[in-house]
Amino acid sequence: MVAAVAPGSEVSTEYEAVIGLEVHCQLLTESKIFAADANIFGSEPNTNVSVITLAHPGTLPKLNRKAVEYAIRMGLACGCDITRFNVFARKNYFYPDLPKGYQLSQDKTPICVGGRIRVKLKDENGKPTLERDVQIHHIHLEEDAGKSIHDEGTSTNLDYNRAGTPLIEMVTEPCIQSAEEAGQYLTEVRKLVRYLGICDGNMEEGSLRCDVNLSIRPKGATHLGTKVEVKNLNSIRNVQRAVEAEFKRQVETTQAGEPIRQQTRTFDANTGLTHAMREKETMNDYRYFPDPDLAPLVVSDEWLSAIESSMPALPAAVFQKLTTHYGLPEYDATQLSDARELVEYFEAVCAETPNYKAVSNWLMGPVRAQLTDRALRERQFPVSAGQLASLITLIDTGTVSQTAAQTIFGLLIENPEATPTDLAKAHGLEQNRNTDALQTLVSEVLAAWPDKVAQYQKGKKNLLGLFVGEVMKKSKGSADPKLVNQLIVNELSK
Repeated sequence: MVAAVAPGSEVSTEYEAVIGLEVHCQLLTESKIFAADANIFGSEPNTNVSVITLAHPGTLPKLNRKAVEYAIRMGLACGCDITRFNVFARKNYFYPDLPKGYQLSQDKTPICVGGRIRVKLKDENGKPTLERDVQIHHIHLEEDAGKSIHDEGTSTNLDYNRAGTPLIEMVTEPCIQSAEEAGQYLTEVRKLVRYLGICDGNMEEGSLRCDVNLSIRPKGATHLGTKVEVKNLNSIRNVQRAVEAEFKRQVETTQAGEPIRQQTRTFDANTGLTHAMREKETMNDYRYFPDPDLAPLVVSDEWLSAIESSMPALPAAVFQKLTTHYGLPEYDATQLSDARELVEYFEAVCAETPNYKAVSNWLMGPVRAQLTDRALRERQFPVSAGQLASLITLIDTGTVSQTAAQTIFGLLIENPEATPTDLAKAHGLEQNRNTDALQTLVSEVLAAWPDKVAQYQKGKKNLLGLFVGEVMKKSKGSADPKLVNQLIVNELSK
C-alpha cells in the first residue's frame, strides 16, 4: 500500500481530477420526515424520539409535507425538473445508529432532476472573473441516521435524536475540476438554502455535510477513473483540503504502478490526509426496493404553482436589484447579496434614507464588524434600521461628523433605546456650525502660523489640511470641517 501524500508535496501535472459532490442538507421542518418527533438540534440525547423513530414493530411512517415543499424549493432555485410521481424506497444497510436497519430514501424517482448552480472562479489576482455552471444530476429526499458518539475507551453511545431528520441530498455530475470550484459550489449551496429558509447551513453542527467523489485521469482523456469517496466533510475549507490531498494520493499511487481501489475514506483535518474506512459499496449492495408502507407521492400542478409563488428573490435577482434600483457598485452588491438577512436590513434602512451608498458602507463596515454568523442569521443586528437611518441623516445634514457618528454607533449598541440625536446632544458630539465662533478660531490659528500662511499664499496649497486640523483641535472636534475649510479659504484669499 502506498503511503498517503502530505499536502504541499509536488504532484505530476500529467493528471487531472474529476470531482462530484454529494451535499446533505438537513431541512428546517418542525418535525421529522416520517414521524412527529421534534426536529431540534442540541437537545438532550434520545429525547426527540418515538416508537416510529426507534422502529418498533407495527409502526408506520407518514411523509412530512413541508419537507417535500422545501425540497421542491431547492429544485426550483437550481432550475431542476420536478418529479411529479415519486416513490420512496428502502436502502438496505446496517449501522448501529440506523434503527430500522434500512434508510427511507428515493432511488428511481428523485424529487428533482437536472439543474445547475453557477459559480465564480478567481483569476491569478484573486478576482472572481470566470463563471462556470456545476451541473446537478439530481436532488432526492431521505431521512438522516442517528449519531454514534465514541468515547476514549471501547464503547459507543448512540443518540437517536437525529434519526429521521429530513434531508435533501444534492448529487452533482462528475464535472467539478478543482478544489476551488468545489469550495465555490458548496458556498453557493449554503447561500441558497439560507436564502430559501430551508436549512441553516451550519456545517459545524452537521446540518450541511459534504461527501467528495474523486477520480483521476491523464489530462485530455475522456474516460472516468476509479472513484473514491471521502465522507462527512464539515467545512468548506476541509472540502478543498480533502480534494487536494486525495488527488495527490491517487496520483502518487498511480505513478507507483498500483491500482486505485474503490473505497470510502475519511479526511483527518489535523494531518491533512485521507485514510481508508472500508471498501466502497455498489448500488446492488443497497438492495433498493419500493417501501410498502408509503404511498406514492404525487406533486399536482396546483401544489407546484403554490410553491413557486412562495419563492423569495434569489441571490442573482437581488444582486441585479442592488446594482440597478439602488445604484450600488458591483462590489457592494456582491457583499450584501451574500446573505438574505443583510439585504432585508439594507432595504429597511433605505426605506428611511435616500443615501443608499452610505447605508451600504455602514453595513459592510461597522455593522458587519459587530455581527457573528449566528447573530446575522438570527437577525440580531446591533442597531435598528431606523436608528442607522437617523444616524446617516445626521451625517448628511452636517449635524455630526463621520468620526462622531462612529462614537454614536458604539453608544447605540450600549443604549439600544436611545436615538442618535439624543446621544449626540448628551455627549456633545454635534458639530459646531456657529460661523462667528469658528471664524474666531480660524483667525487664531492663522495668526499663530504666519510662516505657513506665507507658504500657502506662494502656492503650497496642501497646507490647508494643517490649518483645518489645528482648528479642529481647538474646537475639540466639534467644528464642522466643511465649514472650517470654507472659512479658512475665504480668509486666506483676502
